[in-house]
Amino acid sequence: MGVKAVVTGVVALGLVAVGAVVADGFARSSAEDDAAALLAQQLDVEGTPQVRIDGFPFLTQLAARSLDDVHATATRVTLEGLAVTDVVVDATDVTLDPPHRAGTARLQATVPASSVQQVVEARADLEVAVDGDVLRAAGDLFGIPLTVALVPRVADGRMLVDVQEVTLGAGTLRLEELPGDVAERLVGIEVPLDGLPDGVRLEDAVVVPDGVRFTATGTDVALEVVP
Repeated sequence: MGVKAVVTGVVALGLVAVGAVVADGFARSSAEDDAAALLAQQLDVEGTPQVRIDGFPFLTQLAARSLDDVHATATRVTLEGLAVTDVVVDATDVTLDPPHRAGTARLQATVPASSVQQVVEARADLEVAVDGDVLRAAGDLFGIPLTVALVPRVADGRMLVDVQEVTLGAGTLRLEELPGDVAERLVGIEVPLDGLPDGVRLEDAVVVPDGVRFTATGTDVALEVVP
């Protein structure tokens, strides 16, 4: 279960809102509350997801079986073992009848430094923290302090982490100058972001105070309803 469910859960709004037709505002509010409860059941999520349906009138959208704009947020979601925070999903033209699709979808979330460390420490015994516009991994090598500046980038829809600078003791080294297989273990680090919907592609990743903020977008996105 993951971010895919954040995006796809909203397609169930029509099922929970049909009976709430007393007034447009009440129907919209009821649908948003029920959708949030549904997402909480479906996701490995911390806190209560929030859903906002934009566009007026809502009942017209419900009758047309398509939602103009859907905005969903979650404080923390675990993507197949990797935690991400401050999850924001914006989808347009979300169809309520199968096959469920979104005309456009945009996802933003933050991979905390602690989640990046999970990935890095599988390669090297280093502690990762944010340092300005880079991630700095620190440890020691043969008793000498080792610091590695890491910078995220996106390539072919994947989040990779490149070594920008290496400091061993008081000296700055090239990566390949590190002894043993240390350099090899620091090359090709990938932060896995599984669980994105088909058609949504990672576009950007930047260092922010909490970790790495990424953006993924897609058009004509197929939405899978989670049972």
